[in-house]
Amino acid sequence: MNLPPKYQPIQNYLNAQGQVTIWPSKRNHFNRQKLILEFLAEQFDFDRQYTEKEVNEILNHHHTFADHALLRRELFSNKLLNRTRDGRAYWRCNITTASTTHETL
Repeated sequence: MNLPPKYQPIQNYLNAQGQVTIWPSKRNHFNRQKLILEFLAEQFDFDRQYTEKEVNEILNHHHTFADHALLRRELFSNKLLNRTRDGRAYWRCNITTASTTHETL
């Protein structure tokens, strides 16, 4: 897989299809976790809302260790995805909008 230079440090965590194969431990690899989350966040469009099922499907397509819930929570906790309070809609956010809650749904 041909990765942009930004993602070279996580190359060993991806298979040839660009799927995340393991989740690095937080203790030793916190920065790699962040890069993996950014890599996964790029799989979502900015101008689109997703259901939880759609988020899970996208995450399942881009990882092999069968824990989409972990990845979804981490994307939300790290303000790369946001959601409504009831979890019915998710959307990709950027740094400037990450802390804003979207209550229009």
